[in-house]
Amino acid sequence: AAPAAPETIEWKMVTTWPPNFPVLGEGCLMVANWLRRMSGGRLDITVYGAGELVPALEVFEAVSSGAVEMGNGVAYYWAGKMPAAQFFASVPFGMNAQQMSAWVLNGGGMPLWQDLYKPFNLLPMLCGNTGVQMGGWFNRTIDSIDSVSGLKMRMPGLGGKVLTQAGGTAVLSPGGEIYTNLERGVIDATEWIGPYHDHKMGFYKVAPYYYYPGWHEPGTAFEMVCNLEKFNSLPTDLQEMVHTAVHRLNSWTLAEFDQKNTIYLQKLVKEEGTQLKRFPAEVLQRFKEITTQVLADISAKDATSRKVYTAYKNFHEAVNGWSDVTERVYFEALAQRKMA
Repeated sequence: AAPAAPETIEWKMVTTWPPNFPVLGEGCLMVANWLRRMSGGRLDITVYGAGELVPALEVFEAVSSGAVEMGNGVAYYWAGKMPAAQFFASVPFGMNAQQMSAWVLNGGGMPLWQDLYKPFNLLPMLCGNTGVQMGGWFNRTIDSIDSVSGLKMRMPGLGGKVLTQAGGTAVLSPGGEIYTNLERGVIDATEWIGPYHDHKMGFYKVAPYYYYPGWHEPGTAFEMVCNLEKFNSLPTDLQEMVHTAVHRLNSWTLAEFDQKNTIYLQKLVKEEGTQLKRFPAEVLQRFKEITTQVLADISAKDATSRKVYTAYKNFHEAVNGWSDVTERVYFEALAQRKMA
């Protein structure tokens, strides 16, 4: 008798990104295709962009409840449910992409992340990073910290809390609404990711000033979450395939961002006439001081945040010792050579 055809397991993945969104949405589709091929068709995942099945900011709930099996987004979107989640996305003046991956994957961050999500019936996985982001698009110049007063800016996560304490107003909105809000004056500024996406989103058409560096998100990690019960119900080989595909996406995402941002920064400056500006040193210093206070306040109010932040901070301080004698010195040498 001919062997029975293997059973096909059908899953749904929802994302916080608009449908087919460059890099991020594309990456989700790639994971689905990789898993389809690796499993010989046994695991078939359909990917839905934000709003196609659930709204962007309801991904967490949809996966947690079991309405869908997988979700893709950023952990700081769920800060209202668990403040400690923000440390697995990005911390102002915190770790860059390389350091973040080292902490989560090999430095003790992953067990903390899994423990945080387990009560919500979720299994988190690291699936990419933006690298150091740009500081954002502004419809006015930022000449001093006083320029931040009254500024309405789309900025999520811990960076948004720092902005608010500096006198601005942080607004949380999904990617699909940013351009319209900026064009209509609902917000005065926005951060997103970097030159590639910013060009595609057309922000240069409605805000003339493009600031750097992205102090608020020096290395933003993305997450893939699985419903824990559904994941545990998979055969062991399919579980390993999911981990492998997501890990592959983790490597691809940062490489794609670096490649695309290199090209599109030049397009914005040379072809679109974007005014590239660096934040004044006094503004960055004030943001850094406020960041210290914001992190202390969060740790004081929430025991889980205190535990996670302590682990994050200890690793950051340790890895900086290594970075000081490698990357930092290397880039300083490059800068001196360029000036010469």
